[in-house]
Formats: sequence, structure tokens, C-alpha cells
Amino acid sequence: MSIYLLLGTNIGNLTENLKTARFLIQNEHTFITQQSKEYATKPWGVLDQPDFLNQVIDITTNFSAFELLDFTQKIEQEMGRIKLRKWGERIIDIDILAFDNQIIDTEILTLPHLLAHTRDFTLIPWAEIAPDFIHSRENKTIANLLAELKNQ
Repeated sequence: MSIYLLLGTNIGNLTENLKTARFLIQNEHTFITQQSKEYATKPWGVLDQPDFLNQVIDITTNFSAFELLDFTQKIEQEMGRIKLRKWGERIIDIDILAFDNQIIDTEILTLPHLLAHTRDFTLIPWAEIAPDFIHSRENKTIANLLAELKNQ
């Protein structure tokens, strides 16, 4: 099974924030199998905030997609995330990019992540670790989606 998470941070010690998030993600239910490099990126959506540090990780888990969402939201809360504004600054953000080839459309969870294929800060690290993974909505590989984004 291929499960990908995007980690992002732009408040505090960014490298330590990603390290803490990875540490908290690994437990008896979840194991990190691969991780991209950490990428410094410009903010998206809300531009008047500090730059981000982003990373994509590949995990295995016995959680369902909804259990994984609850788990990652608890980690965000444990690390002190406070949502001040949509797409605003944050100590940590953990997005589920894809949960194997599942397509989910609910009020609380949309998979694959609705905007992942439109964001270079997601596609660049994702393509580093899983260029051949097929996005189940776009029916294209991550590498192809990144190439298309770069050509826009």
C-alpha cells in the first residue's frame, strides 16, 4: 500500500518541527518507509508569512484513512498548531496526499488531496520518492503531474 503525507512548517525551528512530526508519526500503527529531502518553499495562498519547510513521507499503517486523519490532527494539536487563518502560518501541517489508490469525498476528508497536483511544493518532494505513483483522480504519475505543472 502507498500512503503519502506532506509535512509543512513555517514557525519556530523548522528542521526540528519536521523531525518532531516524523518522530510522533512513527508508533505501533505507523512506520515511515521513505522520506524526501526537506524543501524550503514560498508560501502559497497567503503570501504575507514566512517561507515553509516541506517534506513528503511514505508510510505504512494499519489505520484506515479516517483513523490516519484523526491521528495526524492529534499530532498537529500536540505540537501546538493553532489555525489563525486558512493557509496561514503554522508550526506543523500534516496533509494526507494519497491513501493507496482510494478516492474519498467527504466533508472531513478528500483523497487524493484535492490540490496536491497543483502545488510544486507538494509535487517536487513527492516526485523525489514516488515518481511513478499514479494519482487516482488525474490518472497520471506524480512525475508527469510535476512536468505538466512546470510547463504551465
